[in-house]
Amino acid sequence: MTPLTSPLIPLALAGLADEKKSQAVTDWAARLGWVVGLLLFVALLYWLMREGWKWRGTLQGDLPELPAAPEHPGEPLLTMSGRYHGSTTAGQWLDRIVARGLGTRSRAELTLTDQGVHVVRPGAQDFFIPADALRGARLDKGIAGKVLTEGGLLVITWAHGDREIDSGFRSDRAAEHTAWAEALTARTTRTTSHHHDTEGAR
Repeated sequence: MTPLTSPLIPLALAGLADEKKSQAVTDWAARLGWVVGLLLFVALLYWLMREGWKWRGTLQGDLPELPAAPEHPGEPLLTMSGRYHGSTTAGQWLDRIVARGLGTRSRAELTLTDQGVHVVRPGAQDFFIPADALRGARLDKGIAGKVLTEGGLLVITWAHGDREIDSGFRSDRAAEHTAWAEALTARTTRTTSHHHDTEGAR
């Protein structure tokens, strides 16, 4: 005997196919919803960060214009190619300074002369740290939003307006950091001694 085919079987198969189609459509809709939600969340975070950056810049509006390099800065004593990683209030490595372009990370070319440190930044504002504004230098591992290995960062402390600022640099050749820290510390010591001698003479 030839077994009779139940008319319910094709109907059941058709139902399964429809169910799979419906499930696939539902999965895509759910995924699309997650993607849209994630994009909106990222956009909100970006907006909050941007507003926070602008607010911080407004609070630091009293920071004077950055010094420009003198026309004749003198003979180079040391040079360095690397990156500028940002500036903070001296001794407060999370208190980022964003006014006057100091918050912009960039490539940097540093030149030390008898007159100070000239910082050239392609795509960002250059600035000059006069020798009498130097307050010290050290090797460190982090500055606002950037953490490196121990000694991976050269931090130069300098005075500008009524603030003391820590500016972080990383050389393409990290071995150069020590020579820079020693040279800047020696200059700071000489400048401080000269200042004290001048004050005593008065």
